[in-house]
Amino acid sequence: MNTTFIPQTKSNSNLDFERQETNRKPRISMIDALRGFAVMAIVLLHNIEHFNFYHFPDKTGQAEWLTWMDSKVWETMFLLFGGKTYSIFAVLFGFTFYLMNHKQQSQEKDFGPRYLWRLLLLFFFACVNAMFFAGEVLLLYSICGIVLFIGRNWKENTVLIASVCLLAQPMEWYHFIMQSLTENYTMPAKISSSMWQGVMDYIKAGNIWETYSQNLTKGQLWSLLWAVENGRFTQTCGLFLLGFWLGKKQVFTQFEANKKFWIKSLFIAFIISVPLYFSNNFLNEHPVANIKNSVGVITDMWWKLSCTLVWISLFAILYASPFFQKITKPLVPYGKMSLTNYITQSMIGGYLYYMYGLGWAAKYGVTYSLIIGIVFFLVQLGFCHLWLSRFKKGPLEWLWHKGTWARLR
Repeated sequence: MNTTFIPQTKSNSNLDFERQETNRKPRISMIDALRGFAVMAIVLLHNIEHFNFYHFPDKTGQAEWLTWMDSKVWETMFLLFGGKTYSIFAVLFGFTFYLMNHKQQSQEKDFGPRYLWRLLLLFFFACVNAMFFAGEVLLLYSICGIVLFIGRNWKENTVLIASVCLLAQPMEWYHFIMQSLTENYTMPAKISSSMWQGVMDYIKAGNIWETYSQNLTKGQLWSLLWAVENGRFTQTCGLFLLGFWLGKKQVFTQFEANKKFWIKSLFIAFIISVPLYFSNNFLNEHPVANIKNSVGVITDMWWKLSCTLVWISLFAILYASPFFQKITKPLVPYGKMSLTNYITQSMIGGYLYYMYGLGWAAKYGVTYSLIIGIVFFLVQLGFCHLWLSRFKKGPLEWLWHKGTWARLR
């Protein structure tokens, strides 16, 4: 997932291209820092969620201050990061695709077939990750990533229009319109909701091999269906295309020329996020299930999208400051090893919180789990700095890169 790249040859014909990429390095560092920030927030969220194992200690006899703190930590973390940092990661996935596709196009090569192979490799990574974590996102990425293959040769405006259409949540609008026009229209039942308890039960049972096998099958299906039924599937496709469009616009790599773009994006996204926040809260409590599950999903996805754009725009603007570059520099190696960090957090987190391991889900509430998550992040961060002081890529990034560019006979 490292976004930097080095031309394989140094012929005179591509000196201008190399010079252009050299000038882009500061902004590429910004992408790695932003990705590192997103993965850090994901690690913290996964810890307080106990890696989707929603089992917490009994609060009977617990100090009132700790109960209050648990509630506030949960609310604050999800207000700031819930559904937003995942979206940042998705936008950067699309941007990374732009870099790879653009490089191949500059060499008059079609990246499409190679990219499909890369997605297949990501699918295998997803299967490994799924064994340890019921709710992983790489399977969703490996499927939604096909939209980038389809749109790899589209013009800027076409990419943007397709992104907007997907981010508009067309399926939820369809359900809303149908229930407005049809008196007895009933939305399809959410299959993932009926599967949820079964997933919690096998994790709670504490059998390691049963957990691994069920995570790989039932857990993967539950996670994917949840994404489809709650607007995240179309949102992910739209975010991939948005990242691709931002790459085409050169707004990450040519910051000074696009400073007004980021300021305008920050202002508009923030203004829009305020009414969406209150609308989302209102619709989440709406007594009519069809409204809650259609328009409610739309406003929820739009609110999280607006917050995502606030985060990205704010980060891009602040990164123009040498001081901000300095304080976020430690996140760059963490972002470069995002795939390794994501999968290893699942492996370790599952052992820490699931009942086949240490079973910390039953021992530690939200506040203590956040502290564990911070320590978790710092250990991973230290490992990333140590590893990249000796190697150019993280272990799984290297494996994915080598697999992507392997000669197939």
